Amino acid sequence: MNELPADESPAEGHNQLRFDSPHQVPMRRRTWLGGVVASGAAAISVLDPNTNQTVTAAAPGAPPRPGSQTAWWTWRGPNGNNIATSADFKQTVLSRENVAWQAPVPGRGHSSPIVTDEAIYLTTADTKAGTQSLLAFERRNGKLLWNQLVHQGGLPKENHRKNTEASSSAAFDGQRVIVTFYNSDALWVTAFSPDGKQLWQKSLGRYYPDRFKYGYAASPVIYKDTAIIIGEFDGPAFMTAISLASGEPVWRIERPNSTSFSSPIVANIHGRDQLVVSGQSKVMSYRPETGELIWSAPGTAMATCGTAVWDDQNVYASGGFPQSQTVAIRADGSNKVVWQNNQKCYEQSMLCHDGHIYAVTDQGVAYCWRTTDGEMMWRERLGGNYSSSPILVGTTIHVFNEACDAFAFEATPKAFFSRGRGKLGDEAFATPSVVGNTMYMRIARNEGTTRQEYLLAIR
Repeated sequence: MNELPADESPAEGHNQLRFDSPHQVPMRRRTWLGGVVASGAAAISVLDPNTNQTVTAAAPGAPPRPGSQTAWWTWRGPNGNNIATSADFKQTVLSRENVAWQAPVPGRGHSSPIVTDEAIYLTTADTKAGTQSLLAFERRNGKLLWNQLVHQGGLPKENHRKNTEASSSAAFDGQRVIVTFYNSDALWVTAFSPDGKQLWQKSLGRYYPDRFKYGYAASPVIYKDTAIIIGEFDGPAFMTAISLASGEPVWRIERPNSTSFSSPIVANIHGRDQLVVSGQSKVMSYRPETGELIWSAPGTAMATCGTAVWDDQNVYASGGFPQSQTVAIRADGSNKVVWQNNQKCYEQSMLCHDGHIYAVTDQGVAYCWRTTDGEMMWRERLGGNYSSSPILVGTTIHVFNEACDAFAFEATPKAFFSRGRGKLGDEAFATPSVVGNTMYMRIARNEGTTRQEYLLAIR
């Protein structure tokens, strides 16, 4: 096949785009692997004995990394699993009456909110103006603090109808905000200070999809003093770790030259940190310190978009195109496929909690599978199409469909127990972040003939 079907979408949250002609960035402003050096502190990864999950903690002299009670610094949250264990958000029926404040978001994007003590960061793009930008909102009231231009011109000429030019979420390491964009036929990474000063900018190398011109979507993952970024397309695909302080490469490896969109994630499994990513019809694990391959097992599909989840034994992944599969892989290096089924979570990620996998498939059906053997505990049709990933807050799972219908149900294997249903807008492609008593969510509303995005604070 020469293209994905119209209902197959390439990233963790996207929507219809105008295919505007790009404005080329003058290359005198670009130097491959060039940039400005800035200093910064490192971080270390430790194992939480209560959850068997990796928690990235600050190294001496670095700002401490928060839990979900205080902040949400990266895609998938403090522990990389989209679980807000210490948050005290209590709402279950989400409606406009629950909105503490809303802030209009200029442009268009499907990146998710990154929450720090003082600010909320979002990436956005304006295809008419040919810009890609980083936004900062005041956390307490949603006031726009600053709008920093990252790229002028150079946007891709084509994209998937469910992708945007700002689908990768930012990442914060306590000192810097890291953003990645596909621009001028390359992947670029830029670091900003919390007050919006550009610290450095680097090209990671050429990125020019040919067969599937469907943009880019993966988000950076912070590990110790590096940011790990993946670029998968039908060309010289790669995964690389760069220094947070300078943007200089620490390691770089080749990936199969084929299109996929999943973000990598670092998990502590079987006593060691593993950098896990799905796609290319495999689930693969690498040493995050060096990029050395640990294990590789068959599973999922050529193209996946969701981020893998894990427990203390297995890695679980789902996708994709052209295959439909959810798979459990023993993460001890044996490459053993523990179980698999034919269900598909293509764009959206799953949840792993207390011995069970919770997922909402592309067909709008919620599932609970037992992690040990894949036994289906229950299923329930919610309805709609899904790009936003479910998030677990306490014992309640929240998930939005693309029409911005908000569902809440209990995280229990006993049966499906609905906690409520609400509606906050007309489109939802980003994934919410929950910090303390507040959910932060990016949505869109159709106001007459105008589509307007908003950042919501829900309590």
